Amino acid sequence: MGDEPLPPERMRASDADRDVVARRLGHALQEGRLTLEEYRERLDLAMRSVTSGDLAGLTRDLPDPPEEVLHPERAEPPPDPARLRAEAWRRRLEPWRGLAAISVVLIAIWGVTSVIAQELIVFWPLVPIGFMAVFTCVGAFGRHPPRDGGGCAGHR
Repeated sequence: MGDEPLPPERMRASDADRDVVARRLGHALQEGRLTLEEYRERLDLAMRSVTSGDLAGLTRDLPDPPEEVLHPERAEPPPDPARLRAEAWRRRLEPWRGLAAISVVLIAIWGVTSVIAQELIVFWPLVPIGFMAVFTCVGAFGRHPPRDGGGCAGHR
């Protein structure tokens, strides 16, 4: 070979190039532009293609699909950092909401019973609130988030 560059249709096709053609063919099948037999035949040829020119011939008679079909990883916008921070705070504070609500109810019961008894009685809500605070701390700080989105950490 000489020093002249190869034309694009003679360049070797990559796996990513074959994947794009496969997505285009799948989209054409979904739209009814290809029969199942045509789709299978073209997909088989796409997976065996060596050059970009081989791939181009497989989709030449098909219209260009939307961008999200060709590159699905680009279709989803990046997450908003402010929203991610707000969600992280919400997850951190969630266990404490229940503790706060029950604490208010227990202290209100203690206050009402003290008024009925016409004297301050022993502050008994301290015991259940203390236990709940310990369990909430253990639950909030002692567990690890699941690695794969489900199940218990460490269990596969």
